[in-house]
Amino acid sequence: MQSLTAQTATARFNYSGWTSDENTHYQCSPGSLIQFTLRNGQGVLNDTGALVVKTGRFTGRSPKDKFIVKDAYTENTIFWNEFNIPLDEKYFDEVYDQMMLFVQGKELWIRDAIVCADNANKLNIRVINDNAWSNLFVHNMFLKPTENELQYLEPEWLILQISTFKGIPETNGIRSENFCIINFSKKIILIGGTGYTGEIKKSMFTVLNFLLPHEKEILSMHCSANIGRDNDTALFFGLSGTGKTTLSADENRRLIGDDEHGWSDEGVFNFEGGCYAKCIHLDKEKEPQIYSAVRSGALVENVTFVDGTDIIDFGSSQITENTRVSYPINFVPNAATPSLGDHPKNIFLLTCDAHGILPPVSRLDIKQAMYYFLSGYTAKVAGTEDGIREPVSTFSSCFGAPFLPLSPFTYAALLENRLLSSKARVWLINTGWTGGPYGIGKRISLKHTRAVIKAIFTNQLDEVEYQTHPIFGMAFPLTCPDVPARILNPQNTWPDGELYLLKAKELALKFIENFDKHQDHGYAMLKSSGPVVKI
Repeated sequence: MQSLTAQTATARFNYSGWTSDENTHYQCSPGSLIQFTLRNGQGVLNDTGALVVKTGRFTGRSPKDKFIVKDAYTENTIFWNEFNIPLDEKYFDEVYDQMMLFVQGKELWIRDAIVCADNANKLNIRVINDNAWSNLFVHNMFLKPTENELQYLEPEWLILQISTFKGIPETNGIRSENFCIINFSKKIILIGGTGYTGEIKKSMFTVLNFLLPHEKEILSMHCSANIGRDNDTALFFGLSGTGKTTLSADENRRLIGDDEHGWSDEGVFNFEGGCYAKCIHLDKEKEPQIYSAVRSGALVENVTFVDGTDIIDFGSSQITENTRVSYPINFVPNAATPSLGDHPKNIFLLTCDAHGILPPVSRLDIKQAMYYFLSGYTAKVAGTEDGIREPVSTFSSCFGAPFLPLSPFTYAALLENRLLSSKARVWLINTGWTGGPYGIGKRISLKHTRAVIKAIFTNQLDEVEYQTHPIFGMAFPLTCPDVPARILNPQNTWPDGELYLLKAKELALKFIENFDKHQDHGYAMLKSSGPVVKI
């Protein structure tokens, strides 16, 4: 590991008229970034050598504080809504100038990196942080240029993340002191007032969710992906807590990536070079790949330790439920190199249905796939947020509404085209509750969910008998290897079958109500592919 002095001496910075000095550190090694963090008293090491930090006031994203500059380029292209909040150009310029002045003379860490593993779609970025551990996150999460690439790399986008800079709501046109502002015309992202590293990755994800579909008709996706021994690619869509990372981490398959991908005419490619896994209740037996990745070079956020030790208490939510670990994808023993895959053979839409209504596995036709993709359903359960005592249905278009700058139907139309050309099979997988809702039933066993996925990969569900759900309309198998037949039909698991149907209708009405909100954006033609409730 190079010394801090040596790293400082090799620093260079030439963006927007700045010049390098003794306070700017360029392209530091992970070891140096860890030493900087320890030196500055901003983190500690756990018993396996991972760096443990606290991100401060924010332990998650703040979607109401994400803005997109509204100008001639974006005015008629962005799908303006509660997630894509417009900001006047003059406010961006003010905040940018204020941040430039604020960082003069301050210690900064600069990293050049790449997004998109597909050579035809690579995008060079430069990220500037005001703390070393955030720069370690960037090292872990984005693709790393080779020495030769670095020599000639020309950054196309700049991400300036200064956690100690606070905006001025009264004059900056923003809502609070923290913010994330994306300027597509100037190709700059400004992040201030927050140390939560997820803002860095998700802001770049938002950029790619605009550029790839809008300019290249490439489907950008909030999903994980892996590939089997026969080069059969699988995609796993899902919101937080549905099993996207866990189910794609399969020792019998190579991991392409755990969160963000593109699907082009050539196949699937990862946007990132690392993984950002939730680690609340992380279990060595259930999630061995993630557990073993918590080692030197990994960055663990907002966890606490077992009293009197340096052992992480993964069961503790003392700081937040959203505890996280980031690590380079090569920490996963069977990661695909490069992070590319062929057109997918199977696509899984994951939902954690805390109402206990949806079957553990269902087969969808193309129109149903678009319906449930646009719905993006899961459920929050008691304990995840203050005041929640009953399961709360959540709908997030395309399983990633906060990161979609274009109309959700744009992504759904691209998905339909890909499904038609690839003949991929689509499955709805419920990783939530069975036998009743949260508090009465129980969580579907991870062992059974993995058995379902395995049966699909080995084509063992192709010839079995299926039944059509009386309300939601999807077909579910009546048998599956290594899964009790009784749980495949959720109505059979409830003590009262009539009560199940009543609650199923209640959930179906929520789907219908959510879909009706989008009837002006091309959704109406798909309503018949969703649940039907006869009044």
